[in-house]
Amino acid sequence: MGKATALVTGASRGIGRGIVLALARQGYDIVAVATRLEGDADRPGLRELVGQVEALGVACMPRVADISDLSSHENIVQQAVERFGGIDVLVNNAGVAPLVRADIMECSPESYDRLMDINLRGPFFLTQAVGRQMIGQVNAGVSRPPKIIFITSISSRVASPNRAEYCVSKAGLSMAAKNYTVRLAEHGINVYDLQPGITATDMTAGVKEKYDRLIAEGLLLTPRWGTPEDVGKAVVALAEGCLDYSTGSVIEIGGGFSVERL
Repeated sequence: MGKATALVTGASRGIGRGIVLALARQGYDIVAVATRLEGDADRPGLRELVGQVEALGVACMPRVADISDLSSHENIVQQAVERFGGIDVLVNNAGVAPLVRADIMECSPESYDRLMDINLRGPFFLTQAVGRQMIGQVNAGVSRPPKIIFITSISSRVASPNRAEYCVSKAGLSMAAKNYTVRLAEHGINVYDLQPGITATDMTAGVKEKYDRLIAEGLLLTPRWGTPEDVGKAVVALAEGCLDYSTGSVIEIGGGFSVERL
């Protein structure tokens, strides 16, 4: 297909960075949204990412914003449209883990609210804003059907009582994807729910030993950690229309985690 633009949240690190670079290699201009422009030794920022994307021969507009701040959404959409003429792909990737893994009986309202605001409420309403823009593009006769991709998690359906608020937020996000799938189908806008499994990022660094052991014991059919690149390749396939007859699909990127076996 021709030149297109993808808006990716949580773009500066981890899975988001992997998605951005995969789309950029495919020729997409990028609107990269994250909470910091400058990085440090522990967390990269958007400025470094812009250089990597532009080195691939496409444009990258960094946008510093907290996705939980709903007042920023219309401005993000407006700036993307002013720069690139429209938004062809939205990837709702931004998300956080609990600051402390605590037993569900000790989960604080503050931790619960933080995860709901960032992981669920923010992308729910950003999709509303971008969806309106995409409907307008469809009505104007765009040749490329827009796509919306939610990055949820296997935790949307697998309980972890030491981070229950994370699981609940991702379960809600998965249901948000389902509802947007139904609502936007009449406009030819496909929506997908990508569910990464055990993926090597800074978010999972603290539990590396635990998951190394579980993988060695046979937890996964493909016996390795997932990578941001694994998720990025799946996003590109969806963005490029490889599953155009599969709107609403829930796709696990998890090494066979969910296959039931004896």
